[in-house]
Order: sequence, then C-alpha cells, then structure tokens
Amino acid sequence: MTRLQVSIGGQWLRLLAPDGRTEAEYRVSTAAAGAGEQKGSGCTPRGRHRIRAKIGAGQPLGAVFRARRPTGEVWTPAYAAAHPGRDWILTRILWLGGLQAHFNRYGDCDSAWRYIYIHGTPDTEPMGVPRSHGCIRMRNNELVELFERVRVGDEVLIEA
Repeated sequence: MTRLQVSIGGQWLRLLAPDGRTEAEYRVSTAAAGAGEQKGSGCTPRGRHRIRAKIGAGQPLGAVFRARRPTGEVWTPAYAAAHPGRDWILTRILWLGGLQAHFNRYGDCDSAWRYIYIHGTPDTEPMGVPRSHGCIRMRNNELVELFERVRVGDEVLIEA
C-alpha cells in the first residue's frame, strides 16, 4: 500500500512506497490560515488520514467541480474572469477522511465533513505558497499522475 506525506511547513507532498522510499515529490499549496482541525477555520487539518474517495477519473485537465461533481465546464482564464473570487476545484479530487477520533474525525473537527481534498487548481495559482481555504492544491497534470498511483484507503499523513 502506498502512502502520502504532506508537509504544511514545507509545502510539499510525497508519494511513498510501502518500504518508505520516496517515489515522487510535488509542490503543493495548503491553507493560507495554516494548520488546524476545527470546522470553519479554513485551516489544513493535521494527522493521519485516508483517501476516502477518488473523484473525477477520465475528466479532462481543468475540469470544474462543484460539490464533488463535474459541471461539464473546463477552466480557462476567460471562464475564471467571469467567476471572480471562486475557489477552483479542478481535474480530480482525492477526498480525505481523518483517522484520529476527536482530532480529525468526528464532531467539529471531522476532515471528511469539512470536505478536505487534494485537488487541482488553476496553473495561474502558485505552488509552494499557502493559499487554499483548507484543502491541498496541486498542479493539474501532477494530480492526474498521483491519482493514477493511489487507491481508496491509502494513508495520508499531514504534518505541520
């Protein structure tokens, strides 16, 4: 089973082989508000998670998602200009669920019900800079690569 390791401080995500060896490393963008588990905080939750669902297989690069469903639209600069201020969820979604009771699972700190994802973002958004509303953003082409290499149930460790 593969594992993912995310560093909020380092703004990177690593794909780890079962033996712990790094197979791939990607620049990401986590929450502008920093680390935290509380509902409504806008923070990226820490701790042990699992991939709860893989959403968007077969969608094109830049496919726009709302409420975890493709809208049929594809992000372009013109489309973005018509929808200013939107937090874009593009291409694929890896929906995370916390594994630590009362830290990132259950109650007001439940990562799954906070809708914490690893998802694609416009290429105009910087990586390596915390800018999200809580999720972990990736480049679309790198997310497709990662999406194909992980499975539902794979573990994700998010560290400050």
